[in-house]
Amino acid sequence: MNKLTHFDASGQAHMVNVGDKPNTHRIAIATGKITMLPETFQMIEAGSHKKGDVLGIARIAGIQASKKTSELIPLCHPLALSHVSLDFQLNSEQSSITCQVRAETTGPTGVEMEALTAVQVALLTIYDMAKAVDRGMVMGNVKLLEKSGGKSGEWKAS
Repeated sequence: MNKLTHFDASGQAHMVNVGDKPNTHRIAIATGKITMLPETFQMIEAGSHKKGDVLGIARIAGIQASKKTSELIPLCHPLALSHVSLDFQLNSEQSSITCQVRAETTGPTGVEMEALTAVQVALLTIYDMAKAVDRGMVMGNVKLLEKSGGKSGEWKAS
């Protein structure tokens, strides 16, 4: 097992020095799901929510969140993202919406945190927009699916 990189030799938290790391093309894909009442799902799917296009707004919120990750997670480096996309898969049988985010950059550090942050904020935005009709929505199963680039190369969830 690798050591935790955000602590120095004396155990103090610090920002990892990435100054000597080469710039490589990096990609991260993350996912998460929100489950709701069937009526809430139908309203979002039909686009009939009184607040408007819930998924469109959640998509923009996720992209915005990915760009602000270093402001939210104390030891994350600010990144120049070259691409962020959010896709939603609607599952009427489970009354759930799965969000998948792909984030990309070329730089000395990865984009996993940006992809994961975008998923969380997109799901929170769906919750926020629909909470007036369904406060029991459940968000979960947020995880990294894969990453590529950098010294550690490719990784995929099993």
